[in-house]
Amino acid sequence: MPSITAVAIMFATKKFLAEVFGTFWLTFGGCGAAVLSAAQPDGGIGMLGVSLSFGLTALTMAYALGPLSGAHLNPAVTLGAAVAGRIAWPEAIPYMVAQLAGSVGATCLLAFIVSGTAGADIAGSTLAANGYGAHSPAGYSAATCFVAELVLSFFLVAIMLSVTRERRQAGTAPVAIGLALTLAHLISMPITNTSLNPARSTGPAVVLYALQQEWALHQLWMFWLAPMTGGLLAGWLVPWLFRTGDAPAARPCPSPCTRPCHNHAVASSNGSLS
Repeated sequence: MPSITAVAIMFATKKFLAEVFGTFWLTFGGCGAAVLSAAQPDGGIGMLGVSLSFGLTALTMAYALGPLSGAHLNPAVTLGAAVAGRIAWPEAIPYMVAQLAGSVGATCLLAFIVSGTAGADIAGSTLAANGYGAHSPAGYSAATCFVAELVLSFFLVAIMLSVTRERRQAGTAPVAIGLALTLAHLISMPITNTSLNPARSTGPAVVLYALQQEWALHQLWMFWLAPMTGGLLAGWLVPWLFRTGDAPAARPCPSPCTRPCHNHAVASSNGSLS
């Protein structure tokens, strides 16, 4: 019979891999739609299509991975969940590392696919990177972009934490999360190309830097600071606002679970966020 430590390590590894897999899908699905499909001269999906692509990736992963890792897929969500007491603080850093790995891996694959057409200019592609000022799609200032990212990140994380509370109706959370992310993209794509997610921004910035485009990495600070601040505020506000028993910080199970224990019951019923 496996030891308690072995079970805890196995469960933690599965959650880590789930976040890698889920963030890979989010980045590849959303950024891939923006880079490969949106700009097609005939039948391009446009801004609405890209927004839906991001929303659908979040929705599908919330259903698929919610019971396992909570399907955070976003360091701002992980920070908010830790502040709200949904996950233990020692779990937060591994979650974020997994999310970064998934995003960078997805962007590498996207860059490879972009390079596969005749006359492809991969060095000239933005790979759906986020930017402000001259690199904002509509030329918005740094201050405007920062405020937009902070406010929308706050609402996104607040919605995610609210719909995954223990007393919410089971099964509806992923739909609300997907719709919230879609709406946020419709609002902010002309402003920053929509980040709201430091991991999603880091993947394109790192790959562009490897392709000798340094601007995205130089501007990456904003797409960490604004979403993380929004996530922090949401993680504080939601438990205070509802004044209900948000799930306590997750603990390793005392023994292999033969039925859902308290640590996993909330995630299993809601479909997202441990």
